[in-house]
Amino acid sequence: MSSIHPLLIDLAERTATLIVLAFFLSRFRFFRRVLRRTDGPRDKIITTIICTLIGIYGTYAAIPIEGALANSRVIGPVMAGLLGGPIVGTAAGFLAGLHRYFLGGFTDLACAVSTTVEGALAGLVYMRYHHRSIHWKMAWVVGFIAEGIQMLLILGIARPFADALHLVEIIALPMMLVNASGIALFVMIVQTAKAEEEKIGSMQAQRALQIADITLPILRQGLNETSAEKTARVIYNMTEAAAVAITDREKILAHIGAGDKHHQRGTPLQTEATLKAIHTQQLLWAKNKTEIGCSSIDCPLHSAIIVPLRKKDTVVGTLKLYFKKQHEVSVVDWELARGLAQLFSTQLEIADLEKQAALLADAEIRALHAQINPHFLFNALNTISSFIRTKPETARRLIVNLAEFFRRNLHQGDRIITVEEEIKHVEAYLEIEKARFGDKLQIVTEIQPEAWKQRIPGLILQPIVENAVKHGLLPKKAGGTILIRIGKENNALVIQVIDDGVGFAASTESRPFSGIGLQNVRGRLQSLYGNPYDLTIEANPGGGTVCTITIPWKERNVS
Repeated sequence: MSSIHPLLIDLAERTATLIVLAFFLSRFRFFRRVLRRTDGPRDKIITTIICTLIGIYGTYAAIPIEGALANSRVIGPVMAGLLGGPIVGTAAGFLAGLHRYFLGGFTDLACAVSTTVEGALAGLVYMRYHHRSIHWKMAWVVGFIAEGIQMLLILGIARPFADALHLVEIIALPMMLVNASGIALFVMIVQTAKAEEEKIGSMQAQRALQIADITLPILRQGLNETSAEKTARVIYNMTEAAAVAITDREKILAHIGAGDKHHQRGTPLQTEATLKAIHTQQLLWAKNKTEIGCSSIDCPLHSAIIVPLRKKDTVVGTLKLYFKKQHEVSVVDWELARGLAQLFSTQLEIADLEKQAALLADAEIRALHAQINPHFLFNALNTISSFIRTKPETARRLIVNLAEFFRRNLHQGDRIITVEEEIKHVEAYLEIEKARFGDKLQIVTEIQPEAWKQRIPGLILQPIVENAVKHGLLPKKAGGTILIRIGKENNALVIQVIDDGVGFAASTESRPFSGIGLQNVRGRLQSLYGNPYDLTIEANPGGGTVCTITIPWKERNVS
């Protein structure tokens, strides 16, 4: 037992070398991909090879004891198992064990078998903790148990048994303690590397959100050459990519950076990698020029990340980050491109929804407007027809007014026009109605100067005035007055039509919005502006009705 203490120190010194090696290993890009569980077959093979070499180094750095070797070989296979799973751990353990077997000695077979078993055991722990981080305490327990299994296998396989027992008495405790501690330290290094990756990932997520925030208004117009070029330039300025490109399914929409001499906007797709990403609908990492497959031999771009842009389940284009060196793409670049593509895809879907909503609103407005025009036309024609025989000159003048009204309507009926233009519409209508009612119809206007240039939906005031005439003043024998008041109140344009007629309760309509004209006006307001902008109808305290329209006040439209 007196030799245990010096052996413990010697093993610790040799294990420290492996820990330093593990630290440098954690700086490599492939190692970080393994940590993020995104490793492919290539990374698994590299992990197997490196961990096998660590195991072999542990054998060569061993301390000869009683015809056997006290070593740190177990660290390599256990590292392989904890990082890559059962296959990687078993493979590294088998290869490191096979190397130990060929070195000979009475424990050669026992060590070969135990090294393979230790790698497989670590792989099973990987399966158990696949979606969680393995704590260093658990790693210490795994290493301690793995070395304990090795000691049992030495006792069970190595012969003569007396020599095996004597060897185990000397090396068991030092190897179990030192190697378990070495594995625990390695896991701590892994955890540190993961924390660094998470920090970098957080920074990249913040950068992706910053880019998305800047490009949000740009992509509202959809995916086209203009929006793509602005977006690609923002990404290029905020990343370290040598070039940034955005395409649709057939052509390049934008290419900013290296290679723009032949990757020109509007030209057909030039790289096989882009076509493959669109076809497979999967994120693609092109590691070299061959995998990019550019049609230009002189292309300076040597690696790329190509991410499909989607609308729902359909690929509509790609986002591409290019680099000038082979294998230059890092995990950080990968995550940034993937995050940006997801954000852009979501924004493109939102832009489509907004466009569809705008088209639907426009269709609704056109349908509502189509009902208003005939309503006014029929009333106007009835008024004019009553003057054709008795007052032909008045009828002629009214026909001119009606023609002028509809001439304006053809050009402005579905447009947003100024208050001044809408008042001219109303005046044309009232000329016809005044001819019908004579002195029984009085019109008063109170319009604030700054309100004349405010923009409102065309033909939205005339139906309100018509309603006041028809249902407010017409049933009243003495007639009355209509006041049109327009101005700014509480940062809104308020349009009021106030009459002193019979009021809606006493009129032929018992419900304020039962008429087609008022229903359509209200429907248009709701389609264009939504709450709280609306049309309201209230009783006038002085008798009659007050109709109020509220529309957003636009300072930039005031001149």
